[in-house]
Amino acid sequence: MRKLRVAFGMEDEKTLSPEHFGDSKFFLIYDVFENGTYTLVGKRINTARKIAERVHGDPRKFKAVVELLKNVDILAAFRMGPNFLRIRDQSDKVPFITGTRKLDEALEKIVKNFEKLFIESEKKKMNKTF
Repeated sequence: MRKLRVAFGMEDEKTLSPEHFGDSKFFLIYDVFENGTYTLVGKRINTARKIAERVHGDPRKFKAVVELLKNVDILAAFRMGPNFLRIRDQSDKVPFITGTRKLDEALEKIVKNFEKLFIESEKKKMNKTF
């Protein structure tokens, strides 16, 4: 069965962070399956937050987040920051803006958009140019 591994930028266990993805307190990692089910895989503390930004959207933070979430396909957030374009253009990750801070609603949006996200993720894996 096809699946996507999704990292949600979190404020607490049920609420996505109001901050930019890279400023989330931690990430909850879920496997989302094509049949609409999902399973919590784990939690990762966002160690990239410790990187002092010289400028807003510091590329060092982008690299640290991508490395921390290297086995993840989709980066899901209520709000993406200045590194949104770097994530999209310079990584094998697909950024996804949820439009909600409620984790249960964000998961359902991933399920609803599974096919589109899966295709985008597969394209990125096949066309690795970063």
